[in-house]
Amino acid sequence: MTIVFHRDFKKKYHKLSPKIVKKLDDRLSLFSKDEFNPVLNNHALKGKWLGYRSINVTGDMRAIFKRDSESALFVIIDSHSNLYR
Repeated sequence: MTIVFHRDFKKKYHKLSPKIVKKLDDRLSLFSKDEFNPVLNNHALKGKWLGYRSINVTGDMRAIFKRDSESALFVIIDSHSNLYR
């Protein structure tokens, strides 16, 4: 599976603290090996994010992506409260 990053995801990524970046990199590595690992809490979303999925990066940070047969497009990373208003 190929992991692709949307430009909005890249913008947010560069603004993250080094601690969160390390955690995200670890989670993406785990995701590439087993996208349904229980640690990730990979789940489908509803509402304005219908058709997308989310993984947990930290207790509050989430990475939202859209999956197709060959790749996962990560579109945004932000706190739970900012994403699900």
